[in-house]
Amino acid sequence: MDVSLFPKELELMLFFMNEEADGDELSYNKGLADINWPLFKELAIHHRVFPTLYTKLKAVKEAGIPPYVIEALRVDYQLNTYQMLHLSAEMDRICKLFSDSKIDTLVLKGPVLAAELYGDISQRTSGDLDILIPIEKLDQAERLLAAQGYKKDEYIQTVLNDWKWRHHHITFFHHTNGIKIEVHWRLGPGPGKEPSFQELWARRKISSITRHPVYYLGREDLFLFLVSHGARHGWSRLRWLVDIDRIVRQDLDVPQLRRLLKQYEQLHIGAQALILASQLLCTPLSEDLKTLAQGQRARNLAQDALFYIRQRINLHDEPIPYAVSEYHKRHLFSLMSNTRKLLFILNFFYPYPEDANTLALPKYLHFLYFPLRPFLWVWRKTKKIALP
Repeated sequence: MDVSLFPKELELMLFFMNEEADGDELSYNKGLADINWPLFKELAIHHRVFPTLYTKLKAVKEAGIPPYVIEALRVDYQLNTYQMLHLSAEMDRICKLFSDSKIDTLVLKGPVLAAELYGDISQRTSGDLDILIPIEKLDQAERLLAAQGYKKDEYIQTVLNDWKWRHHHITFFHHTNGIKIEVHWRLGPGPGKEPSFQELWARRKISSITRHPVYYLGREDLFLFLVSHGARHGWSRLRWLVDIDRIVRQDLDVPQLRRLLKQYEQLHIGAQALILASQLLCTPLSEDLKTLAQGQRARNLAQDALFYIRQRINLHDEPIPYAVSEYHKRHLFSLMSNTRKLLFILNFFYPYPEDANTLALPKYLHFLYFPLRPFLWVWRKTKKIALP
């Protein structure tokens, strides 16, 4: 992979993220005197890897690292520890609330992921709670969260129930405790194949960090979810790649993992993640995983992801620069299997909420949006071109 455009601060950060990195070799290999330390800290914050970096740096007796850098990382590390404890308590409470109401719940990330992959909730960052429930329980979950003071973010517009497969989660925010909860009914946005909730529930694991039972994805399902999520975001934060590094170092059932990746048409995405982890973080791959991380397509996808990593691209900041937006659209399409590309193209013939906004029809006439969609689309494009 061509990492020649990586700044030396990013190279140094990747050096530290390597589990086998030897701090005694820093001065000779990396030239600490030339490091832009403010940029180094910005990269650590952007990539959400400052907890691991702080743990590594405080153990390195190297005069070339300014004390203020370690102190700044220590403050961020401490604040993150408080945040993760705060999230853990709320996760415990909400999961018990759902369980008492007969709602099966799988936690996707957050404190349970930190404990599972890092052995310590303070070693990973998390900004919210992501939980997966059966789609038929969504209304009940919304009522329960509303009763607890959570307010739903009404950002989803829908027509003809397209929200069920075009979207994959609803966001709730509590203005008193400051916690955001994303309630998922799919692992990722559609259209596309993915395991059913019942399959994931059958292979679930139980966390040991809470007083009440909290369940999360089985290891192979977790790998499937993590690579899909990271690829969809261009691996623009190294935290997601460190997750892959940590899960690969655990006891994965590679034959089962291969079956899942193949069944859900994500072999190339799994291979992309393994290539990135092994190349950038020196993640050790077993012979079975080396076989999995094969193919020119996966290598091309891995190289394409460097575009996001080297430029500190944040896909959550609006507005996204036009060049980045166009690149991301192409990259997302390149990630799709042939079947999913076909579904993605057919998806354009299904009415969008924009069609209802362009021409309001009574609900009983919404079926007319199917034949009208091409004309409404052309009308919107014409009006957009006509605007200054």
